[in-house]
Amino acid sequence: MDLNQLTAISPIDGRYRKQLHHLDEYFSEYALIKYRVLVEVEYFVFLAEKKFFKLPASVKTHLQNAVANFSLEDAGVIKETEKITNHDVKAVEYFLKGELDKCNAASLKEWIHFGLTSQDINNTAIPLSWKHAVEHDYLPAVINLQQQLLQLATAWKDIPMLARTHGQAASPTRLGKEIMVYVERLENQVQLFSYIPFMAKFGGATGNFNAHHVAYPKYDWVKFANEFTETKLGLERQQYTTQIEHYDTLAAHFDAIKRINTIFIDFCRDIWTYVSTDYFKQKTKKGEIGSSAMPHKVNPIDFENAEGNLGIANALLEHLSAKLPVSRLQRDLTDSTVLRNIGVPVAHTILAFKSIEKGLDKLVLNEAKLKADLDNNWAVVAEAIQTVLRRENYPQPYEALKELTRGKNAIDKQAIHQFIGSLKIAASLKNELKKITPYNYTGI
Repeated sequence: MDLNQLTAISPIDGRYRKQLHHLDEYFSEYALIKYRVLVEVEYFVFLAEKKFFKLPASVKTHLQNAVANFSLEDAGVIKETEKITNHDVKAVEYFLKGELDKCNAASLKEWIHFGLTSQDINNTAIPLSWKHAVEHDYLPAVINLQQQLLQLATAWKDIPMLARTHGQAASPTRLGKEIMVYVERLENQVQLFSYIPFMAKFGGATGNFNAHHVAYPKYDWVKFANEFTETKLGLERQQYTTQIEHYDTLAAHFDAIKRINTIFIDFCRDIWTYVSTDYFKQKTKKGEIGSSAMPHKVNPIDFENAEGNLGIANALLEHLSAKLPVSRLQRDLTDSTVLRNIGVPVAHTILAFKSIEKGLDKLVLNEAKLKADLDNNWAVVAEAIQTVLRRENYPQPYEALKELTRGKNAIDKQAIHQFIGSLKIAASLKNELKKITPYNYTGI
């Protein structure tokens, strides 16, 4: 069958293509070829700027236009050449040499890819496409979702809610504060992410500028390469490498994304539980069905889908961060095929974010259920009462409240107030204790 959204093996390019197609600008085969062309042209122009050869303005403009207007058809030409060369980067080199023929600059052909190995192109093109994906798509998606949570936390900041530790009723909290837990966790991880540099390898066949140095032994190639990667590509150059970059900082990015995804998995499970306990209702959409058998159901599918996609993403990110920094001696080829998959966990992650956003928009707070749970769990104010009694040096208050409440089923407002009334304490202190309720015992 011909490839389309119904025949694609991966759901990223099939079922979810409509939601994720924009990522092909960074992670597709077309994108990789385009970024290779970009790096080759930038390097060629930089050599000219450093006076290795004279580059006519018309030739420079022609090559820059070739990058700016790079098309699927151009990528197809390169792929056809690759069938002959069986080498993807060499095919890019030949494509650009063909572009020089078009503008009568054949004499400059051998400055294309001068002194380089293919990994000088791959290990700049991929980090550059990765940098653009992170800055233009991934981080904005995280921050936008974090801001959506912040808005909900603000809206719900005064909503009292029964807390649960170990699944059991615990000291009350506020719904907005519980959402703020995730807002802060995400903020911390985004901050950590921002400290990780985008790094590149650019240093010849085995990282020593052998070819560059033998051709121009007196030239400072380290300075040249540092300036090129930093000023032209916006990447930080690794100073000591084998044939490939060591991928340590790229692995750090993957680990950072994995931690952020884990936070969202935790969040999805919490919201799923709140829905299951009826703290949230969900908006319905005309025509939608929750179950093929049970007409009443409105399932929290968006949070379930998000959790599933985040799990797939983390499994892939774990492999990427564990595998890529490991290569035999000066280089083996295992990194090449693995790197072609870095867009897959990002796509699953972005898909999960979209599901969470959709799920959050459906939530309708069920304050009656939150109130009922607080009404049915007056035992949670036992902590408050025993703490105030400790302040007053009342003998063994913890033990007294334990005896009253632990494992008991019928602890309501009346039982608590009867207990307070039986205490041999001042009337003013009894009044203070009776003012404590599951609704106001929510801390700071």
